[in-house]
Amino acid sequence: MKKHHQDIRDLIYVHLNQSDQYVMSYGIEFGEFAAAFSGSLNHLLLLKHRFDDADFNMHTLLEYCPEDRINKLAQEDVYSYGNFCWIDFIEEEVLNELSGQELAELLFLGHQKQHLKLPFYNKLGNRFVYLAHDDGWYNKIYYRSFKDFFHLLSEVIASKLGELKLEKSLLGIRKKRAYPPVNKEILLSLTPLIKEGICISLRDADHQRSKIDIPIWVIGDFANMDDMVEEYEQTILKPYAKITFDKKTKEWKLNVL
Repeated sequence: MKKHHQDIRDLIYVHLNQSDQYVMSYGIEFGEFAAAFSGSLNHLLLLKHRFDDADFNMHTLLEYCPEDRINKLAQEDVYSYGNFCWIDFIEEEVLNELSGQELAELLFLGHQKQHLKLPFYNKLGNRFVYLAHDDGWYNKIYYRSFKDFFHLLSEVIASKLGELKLEKSLLGIRKKRAYPPVNKEILLSLTPLIKEGICISLRDADHQRSKIDIPIWVIGDFANMDDMVEEYEQTILKPYAKITFDKKTKEWKLNVL
């Protein structure tokens, strides 16, 4: 049933777990994550990966990606790594201060993709813990601040729309259209639904002359993304809402149906 990762680009599933501070997602890849936080990501301690240009930390016996190589990592076919897990940190010295207990918690995170205790370490100053299997297919990301999640979602919807709707120029060359990020207020207002689990479907977007409507379905809480995709494909109910881009005003609106 599992499709190649080309198929996951036009459907986004997000389910927010507020008490444990993570979001389960499908359809958002590391390259898009890195682009959304371009210039503001710190070094990444790699818990599971296959990146061959990483540095080695002797204290943890783990490899890490320095921030100046994150763009290089983002260019990789991370999906093909299978498991791809990391936690960000401020500077290499702090890795040398990690206790055996903290290291055990980090190894457990990378291995089980769940936490023993909430994985925010003052020593590391981490904003994220990124736990993926077949990156973009199954992603579980812990956020110190959910502001970062809403920033990511607003950027990703706009960039995916630009990629899907490549316009032909006069010379017949397809060029990406740039859309402004979706207003955070719109996405914040969807928080109660995101806590239930929603699909934002760019593949079902309705492109009209004056506007683009992107439908949103509430489909529930899934840990298995095969089941989620199946549920989405069997959903014939009308969407709960639409995010609409007005081509004239270049603004986004939310329409609850």
